[in-house]
Amino acid sequence: MPRTSWQLCLLAVIVGVASSLVLVLFIGAIGAIQQLMLSDFEHYNSLNQPSRFLLPILGAVTILIIAWFTGYKYTRTGIPFVLHRLKVAYGFIPMRNTINQFFGGIVALASGFSVGKEGPAVHLGAACSGFIGSKLKLPYNAIRTLSACGVAAAIAACFNTPVAAVIFVMEVILREYKVHMFIPIMLAAIVGSMITSSIFGPATEFEFFTTISIDYHQYLWVVLLGVTLGALASIFNRYLVKVIKHFQHLHIVQRFLIAGVITGLVGLVVPHAMGTDLSAINYVMNEPPHVVMLLLLLAAKCVLTIVAIGMGVPGGIIGPILGIGAVAGAMTVSVMGPESVNSHMNSDFALMGMAGFMAATLNAPLAALLAVVELSGQLEIVLPAMLVISSSCLASGQFFKNRSIFIMQLNMQKLAYRKPPLEDSLHRIGVLGAMQTKISVFDSSLPESDIAKLTQQGNYLIMDKEGEYYWNEVIESSDNSDRYRQHKLIALSSRETLAEAYWALKEQRCGAVYIYNQSTRNIIGLITFNQIRRYLLEGKII
Repeated sequence: MPRTSWQLCLLAVIVGVASSLVLVLFIGAIGAIQQLMLSDFEHYNSLNQPSRFLLPILGAVTILIIAWFTGYKYTRTGIPFVLHRLKVAYGFIPMRNTINQFFGGIVALASGFSVGKEGPAVHLGAACSGFIGSKLKLPYNAIRTLSACGVAAAIAACFNTPVAAVIFVMEVILREYKVHMFIPIMLAAIVGSMITSSIFGPATEFEFFTTISIDYHQYLWVVLLGVTLGALASIFNRYLVKVIKHFQHLHIVQRFLIAGVITGLVGLVVPHAMGTDLSAINYVMNEPPHVVMLLLLLAAKCVLTIVAIGMGVPGGIIGPILGIGAVAGAMTVSVMGPESVNSHMNSDFALMGMAGFMAATLNAPLAALLAVVELSGQLEIVLPAMLVISSSCLASGQFFKNRSIFIMQLNMQKLAYRKPPLEDSLHRIGVLGAMQTKISVFDSSLPESDIAKLTQQGNYLIMDKEGEYYWNEVIESSDNSDRYRQHKLIALSSRETLAEAYWALKEQRCGAVYIYNQSTRNIIGLITFNQIRRYLLEGKII
């Protein structure tokens, strides 16, 4: 049943531990590889030009070798794929697909592609949860909740932002707010953050930002930045979808090599555009660069991100869009004029850019707000961040007709991500929570007098007729004698939800399904079509 339970909370903690430990391995592997090649994490400018050109190409070849071992059909990865699997398969992720994401993501992030680690994190967290739920033979609606818990733990482990992780799962992954899911998801996020904090330290990657000092008279610039970010997000999303559409017919080898060559060529000229986000953010934070250099970095970062994600390189989009937003915010400072600028302005508007561009690109305003608050460790950012997020989302959605990039990707790839409201409602309740357990299974040779005794006990009567089961529905008659309408029963596993029971009975619109545990001969309950109809009309199960 869709209620908070201590059992589900305990499972959420277990899932949180498993997901965060996998993420520790993932992040640690990326750091170890980069430490061998670079002077510091994501400092690709420390490489010479031939190395910068060859690194992403070698990375693409390595990812292709991994894909060849697992089979080319297992290359769909990241947040859009998880959204799809949550809707059509309760969050179950194919194992070979997960292997692709783990090793391919490590290589992509270490070799300079402009992709984020949150895409693999979401994928790996959901895969861990689905695996644990499957091994424990949990009901499918519980596995869906656990998948969301794994995603929250992975994001919290990735960025050390537990609150933002919870809101991101509710706003972007599940796209609904339900109390019975909120507490397990929150517990998983806490566990994920605690484990990585104890291993990598409690600080986030963005705590180098100075304390925000935007005055009220600068709020007009914040609004203008928000509108600009809304327009930029619309352009970014549309071109990303166009690249996916235009190149999806190419073989994976061609696509990955194109992505590697373009990343290498752009990296020769603009090394700070390579990698996830820190390289670009550090560049705009250290010394206020010239507006032309910022414009070049902004264009290069957008191109590399669109190419990498559009060609299917395993990785996420959130890290790069934070970098793009920071560069756009720093550009605003460059055009404000010296009389409006102080020493902290670059840092302040970089944060504003990160919040506004993430909100407009993902259509996730609350997740963007809390992410930037937690990443920077500043509550003072809330008011101006709300202003830039509001203006960017309004401009993006209303004026430029933009949608979430994840939804646009799913539409382009023809992957299902939503179901009818009726089915969504029924998916939340497992058959174990709705079935009638007061049943009597009897042989067809049982005398009618004995059947009448079972009826008087108020049991649901199930007749075993040569291995097939029939429900004897009691019909009231005018002479008070027992009459029966016989319905052939349909078998349904105890792990299913009411949605599967509804679809089994939809055509005949009567009768019942019997619930079995492990073996179809082990009947544990019965669900009638009248029960389902009553729930849909009145909200009552029994």
